[in-house]
Amino acid sequence: MKTRDLALCALFTALTAVCAWISLTVMEVPFTLQTFAIFLTLGLLGGKRGSLTILVYLLLGLVGVPVFAGFSSTAALFGVTGGYIVGFLASALVYWLITALLGEKLWVQFVAMIAGLMVCYAFGSVWFYIFYLNKGTPIGFAVVLAKCVVPFILPDAVKIALALFLSRRLKRFV
Repeated sequence: MKTRDLALCALFTALTAVCAWISLTVMEVPFTLQTFAIFLTLGLLGGKRGSLTILVYLLLGLVGVPVFAGFSSTAALFGVTGGYIVGFLASALVYWLITALLGEKLWVQFVAMIAGLMVCYAFGSVWFYIFYLNKGTPIGFAVVLAKCVVPFILPDAVKIALALFLSRRLKRFV
């Protein structure tokens, strides 16, 4: 990779951390701007550099740098919301796969981001469900979806729309 690519990855890793810190904790899963940063990163940097950026973000949290919501790090990865954080990387890989196969037209990016979001929801919801089962707390999967997916659908759709709009506008500068 070129120095410019590494600098962009570092910049968008920092942006993702800052967006994670902008959060509203109403439920167990906080509302953050993390997903906006993830999709903006993918839209601007593409699948390869975007996936690398998200991997670096996860590794920073894993080694103890407080990059996740609530200025948390390793504990967040192994807590109730860890599946969503790991799901960001899965989202990026899905985005990369779809755009590699179909190109980077607007509709392809939109479909890739939606598919990535669904994968992130799946990772996070299953993790949340298993986390509660391991604690000995019975919870139905419908309850998990009601807590972890349904409240986030509209805000995440707005974040994807904004990320697509901004990435289209800013692409020539990156």
